[in-house]
Amino acid sequence: MEIVIASKNKGKIGEIINYAVWPDIKWLTYEDVNEFPDVEESGNSFLDNAIIKAKALYNSTKKTVFADDSGLIVDALEGRPGIYSSRYARPNATDKENRDKLLDEIKNIKDPHKRSARFVCSIVLWDADIGLIFKTEGVCEGMIGFEERGRGGFGYDCIFTPEGYNKTLAELKRSDKNKISHRGIALSEFYHFIVKR
Repeated sequence: MEIVIASKNKGKIGEIINYAVWPDIKWLTYEDVNEFPDVEESGNSFLDNAIIKAKALYNSTKKTVFADDSGLIVDALEGRPGIYSSRYARPNATDKENRDKLLDEIKNIKDPHKRSARFVCSIVLWDADIGLIFKTEGVCEGMIGFEERGRGGFGYDCIFTPEGYNKTLAELKRSDKNKISHRGIALSEFYHFIVKR
């Protein structure tokens, strides 16, 4: 079964492929597709954006598409950056720019318990013959730290400490991160769906 991943984010693609090493699936990326569309993520939720990306890539390739949209929700920022996580500082912002903006916005919040946050990941599978056949959401609760720690992961991982841990996601081994991360949880649900088909 060939499935195209609807993303050009190398960190995200790496997490998906490294987690989902399943014999029944051959993952394709933007490097395997001639016409990979640039998609405006105009939805109001992670799920909306995942569906928008899946439809756009299906229309371009006519292949089965796996799409995920994810981001960080910070309670002290009333849910920001949310669906704008990858472009929080500006359009085409670097991960570092996004982290710097977020840390600056909550720099006066010294109580760790008031720096609560969660990662959310919505996943959909768009079947080439049927359309939307699967959707799920994974959530990882935690808090925003005061400085960057760790070299693993990408995005906001180095400033996010998951609940029950004293290490950031960027400091955890990949196998440990996959068990608790928002994307790992959603991919686990996706795996159970694939197995049952």
